[in-house]
Amino acid sequence: MYLLSLRVAAVTLVATSMVLPALADKGEIRVGQTLPYSGPLSGFGIIGKAQEAYFAKINAEGGINGKQVRLISLDDGYSPPKTVEHTRKLVEQDEVMLMFGSLGTATNNAVHRYLNAKKVPQLFVLSGANKWADPKNFPWTMPGMAAYQSEGVVYAKHILQTKPEAKIAILAQNDDFGRDYVAGFKRALGDKAAKMIVSETTYETSAPTINSQLAQLKASDANVLFGVVLGKFTSQMIKGIAEIGWKPDMTFVPTSASSIAFLEPAGLENAIGLITSSSQKDTRDVQWANDPGVKGFKEFMSQHLPGADINNSNYAAGYHYATLLEKLLRACGDDVSRDNIMRQAMALKEVALPLLLPGITVSTSSDDYLPFQQLRLQRFDGKSWVGFGDIQDDQ
Repeated sequence: MYLLSLRVAAVTLVATSMVLPALADKGEIRVGQTLPYSGPLSGFGIIGKAQEAYFAKINAEGGINGKQVRLISLDDGYSPPKTVEHTRKLVEQDEVMLMFGSLGTATNNAVHRYLNAKKVPQLFVLSGANKWADPKNFPWTMPGMAAYQSEGVVYAKHILQTKPEAKIAILAQNDDFGRDYVAGFKRALGDKAAKMIVSETTYETSAPTINSQLAQLKASDANVLFGVVLGKFTSQMIKGIAEIGWKPDMTFVPTSASSIAFLEPAGLENAIGLITSSSQKDTRDVQWANDPGVKGFKEFMSQHLPGADINNSNYAAGYHYATLLEKLLRACGDDVSRDNIMRQAMALKEVALPLLLPGITVSTSSDDYLPFQQLRLQRFDGKSWVGFGDIQDDQ
């Protein structure tokens, strides 16, 4: 039903001021995106499917400020060369006005300088690398997630508060994604890091398995595991530690690894007790059953994506970021130029979104590009993620 190589939802935007009038006359806003619809992280392609459906709904309701929204989402397979190829096509041939919600640190890095040189907004990047919030050097790029370092800080603070004598093992992806998490984690541990961290290893995204790394970490007698993993490696880690009989007292995984799509292949029973964090409501949690935002999401799913697995949190993630882009585009009014899109993106003031946890809003400024700076810890109970504790930040 959906082509792997091309996803189109409905919006039209412009690439240059010369063609802006013509596109505006057509009543469209064109938005570009790259996501891994294939490859090891293909589970994240669901984000794009949800966003296609969301903007199709918006268009059926009259669009945004009278304009239709056309989302052109291409499959980069989480391969930076493909990201470059598709992004150039989106900017130079499809004439998108902005790039929105493209996933990955290495993939977005491959087009970071290009988009800034072209003065094309690279908005709400689905990566928590610190580099996306650098308005001085890259004013056209803005992150869409809490910083990985901030998330790492939150996990370390929890360990210090609840298990100060912990022996910690770290497994991290060997790239900026892994390094940022570990840097924040160690920063929060401070001078205790050298004593508390008893084993640390990495894996390459091209590796077939992480079995040897897990055996190495278990041999350290660590009782806390921080697994900075993604995609299939999330499943491998959860299943792997169960198979070798290793039962850490606490195991942490990143927010981006918490999708049920990654837990199921490992066996949900093996994922019980995992800890992660989020700024979003878990739409599967009964505590939000009567919440207006969650009810709206479920109605959207039943009407526009019937038959889809609503328990896959990537649908909620796609919906969540689509509502943020909708707010931004509505704030642009009749001026959907790249300049105004960027102006509005750095002037968000306590914007409430339907799936944000109570007390959390989105705010940005010209010198602070981080839209999400607060998180709440969650623990997996075998069926869903259950929040616990207070809302935290990296201070």
